Amino acid sequence: MEKKNLIEDNINNLTDFWKTVGTPFLSYHKNDTFEYCKIENSGWPNKLWLRNDITKNNLPEIIKTMQSNSGLVLSYWDIFGTKSYEILDAYGFTLKTEQVAMALKLDQKFALQNTLSFKKIDNEQDAKIWSDLYPNAFGYVISKEILIHNHTDVHFYLVFQDNQPIGTFMLFQTGNNIGIHGVGVIPEMRRKGFAEEIMKFALNLSIDLKAGYALLQASAMGKDIYTRLGFEDLFIIKNYVLKTE
Repeated sequence: MEKKNLIEDNINNLTDFWKTVGTPFLSYHKNDTFEYCKIENSGWPNKLWLRNDITKNNLPEIIKTMQSNSGLVLSYWDIFGTKSYEILDAYGFTLKTEQVAMALKLDQKFALQNTLSFKKIDNEQDAKIWSDLYPNAFGYVISKEILIHNHTDVHFYLVFQDNQPIGTFMLFQTGNNIGIHGVGVIPEMRRKGFAEEIMKFALNLSIDLKAGYALLQASAMGKDIYTRLGFEDLFIIKNYVLKTE
């Protein structure tokens, strides 16, 4: 598949994911310029994004929306070749994090060590365990209500080692693509190869779900694993917040 299509697919999978989880809470909003999703009592998705390149004219409305929805993060796709993110730097935005959007063609399964077990979330009790564990791995909350309202559209998985929950991941399918999101391991269980094992399981599962491509957005911490598994870089995502006074 052409890189251009994969870039589009990556953005569509991510933003459809945000839209899907936000809709049951009536917290997905859209206007001519941008879309945003802000769920109360949850640290995620809480994102604002544009469909086209950003211009100075877009800023007043974006700033107003971010000021009246505390915790919103503007996700900027660095795909236009215009360096338009410099507008954000100049107008009081701070770069919070950067991610690399990546893709992998799914053509063969990975061998697993079978040291971990995996459970798909389908009830409130497990949703609570998942949402209690997630902030330990990521430092922000995904409320259990999100899992309860979305577990038919999103595959939420808990990861166990010796019956102890140690990690999470989410799969979200759009067409022929599966987005792998929220792959995390609690700090005390890191550096044991578990994140890579979780990824291999998630990729095998994606093949079982008949997906042709796996898509993700990597933090600096996870990127080496994904590269090792064969993922290729597509573009950079820059996540901005408003400077606090």
